Amino acid sequence: MEFEKLQEIIADVLNVQKDDINLETTFVDDLGADSLDIFQIIMGIEEEFDIEIDNDEAEKIATVGDAVYQIRKAVE
Repeated sequence: MEFEKLQEIIADVLNVQKDDINLETTFVDDLGADSLDIFQIIMGIEEEFDIEIDNDEAEKIATVGDAVYQIRKAVE
């Protein structure tokens, strides 16, 4: 469930197809995201899931799988 919602957020922010996004997809290398894009995605995650991701943890997010892990960790 987290992955599907995350796909929608990423597709919306980066204007890419949801089918192009999987757990191994990297934000910078595969999707061409810059730091502002990543910030917008993290803000979208925090809003969608009603969580807060620590800045130090946010800096560790490189792949979609990393983001899913942070969501699951924050929701627990």
